[in-house]
Amino acid sequence: MAEIIIRDAVPEDAEALLAIYAPYIRDTAITFEYDVPSVEDFQHRIINISEKYPYLVAEEGGKIIGYAYAAPFHVRAACAWAVESSVYIDREKRKAGLGRRLYEALEAALKKMGIISLEACIAWPHEGQEDPYLTKDSVGFHTHLGFREVGHFKDIGSKFGRWYDLIWMEKLLGEHVPNPPAIKSYNSAQRCSPLL
Repeated sequence: MAEIIIRDAVPEDAEALLAIYAPYIRDTAITFEYDVPSVEDFQHRIINISEKYPYLVAEEGGKIIGYAYAAPFHVRAACAWAVESSVYIDREKRKAGLGRRLYEALEAALKKMGIISLEACIAWPHEGQEDPYLTKDSVGFHTHLGFREVGHFKDIGSKFGRWYDLIWMEKLLGEHVPNPPAIKSYNSAQRCSPLL
């Protein structure tokens, strides 16, 4: 088995990342996005996020098998110390610890930036209802990583002719102190050197 390397995403990764993400759009309610974006659109997403925040990919034998990134939780300056995280794994590589490794690398980068609150927005099926498009695995995964539920919105998203809830989960990466230091951009000084 080849070693797994975690590195920074580049725009040229867009096609490989989109190949991972597209089945989540088409076949699941994990994302509320309806349409698969173009490669060019996905390149712009990588560029825009990478200007300030980490966008990481995991490679095995030169093939991208997962990715994770952080984006602003809210546009207001007072929320600069909070980010929203996302992680997507190649469906053939799930449940092998890759999500944890990506999150650990993401959290390490965010701590260097001075980020304090890590938020995750997770789709949730209706209680007592089997759902072919969504499991409860993501909440279990985030709980295992130290996140706790902080909000639950009912019937907030419609996909595949069904209504879905959203659960917000949070993990604190640092201490909330008065007048915290300004956030650092994820620039060349903090960028992810390849990790095995």
